[in-house]
Amino acid sequence: MTPLRLGYLYGFGAYLMWGFFPLYLKLLQPAGPMEILAHRIVWSVVFVALLLGALRNVGFLRALLRRPWAMAGIVAAAALIAVNWGTYIYGVNSGRVVETALGYFINPLVVVLLGVTVLRERLRPLQWVALGISGSAVAVLTVDYGHLPWLSLTLAFSFAGYGLVKKRLGLPAAEGLFVESAVLALPALGYLAWLTRRAELTFGHVSAGHTALLVLAGAATAIPLLLFAGAANRLPLTGLGMIQYLAPILQLACGVLIFNEPMPPARLAGFALVWVALVVFTADAVRHARRNRARTRVAAEVPVVAA
Repeated sequence: MTPLRLGYLYGFGAYLMWGFFPLYLKLLQPAGPMEILAHRIVWSVVFVALLLGALRNVGFLRALLRRPWAMAGIVAAAALIAVNWGTYIYGVNSGRVVETALGYFINPLVVVLLGVTVLRERLRPLQWVALGISGSAVAVLTVDYGHLPWLSLTLAFSFAGYGLVKKRLGLPAAEGLFVESAVLALPALGYLAWLTRRAELTFGHVSAGHTALLVLAGAATAIPLLLFAGAANRLPLTGLGMIQYLAPILQLACGVLIFNEPMPPARLAGFALVWVALVVFTADAVRHARRNRARTRVAAEVPVVAA
């Protein structure tokens, strides 16, 4: 199998798992969102630690300790992903899967916005158009919901910020997930201990299947991230960008078709505007990538004249 095909296989695997993740989270009830988040963190540490141990790849910790500045970035990444995970779990288990899907639809546009505001990047005209249309979508959805779609915006900004910090850190997927989860593990264990003391812990008190599902939350968190890393290393950005919409499409389908969440006309109009913005954004990205490839090919064909 070629690296490109393997990359697409990894990418589809990651986004399929993320797309159907609401179905998994529903199975974890009656555990509350914070308990699920705590288990997700703790068992992620255990799963990735076992994986790194099996691969005998623990030397990165010593190298990381020699980069004190990186620890601040890891703490920031850990905080952002905790906010993202917690918000997502709350959204799914409070019957707002459609709203969580919206967050991941607008995430690519928020990434562009962060590029302008944080990295001082210059946008192409069509990127400005896409941002303008997405702003109109948020206005329409604000009218429909009667308030800002804060859950969607929190998901989009926290995940975009997490991606920005991760890009700066440059840590591999498994190692990065391990240290981020390890930073959060102590507060997570403390919360689980507090629930135990209050006799409110569901772990081990509902059924053997429920307990197993909570334990498997670590693997369910780590595996798609590792698949995504494998895809990112093998696919061009345009290819990866195209398949990233698979997850929110599946999440939206879960919300509307399986959980019977409402989709009134005004909400559908807001989503339609988001989709138009994404079409504009994706078309511009594809065109820009083709131009860059053409320029590279022309430059490679120009003969070098010796002095």
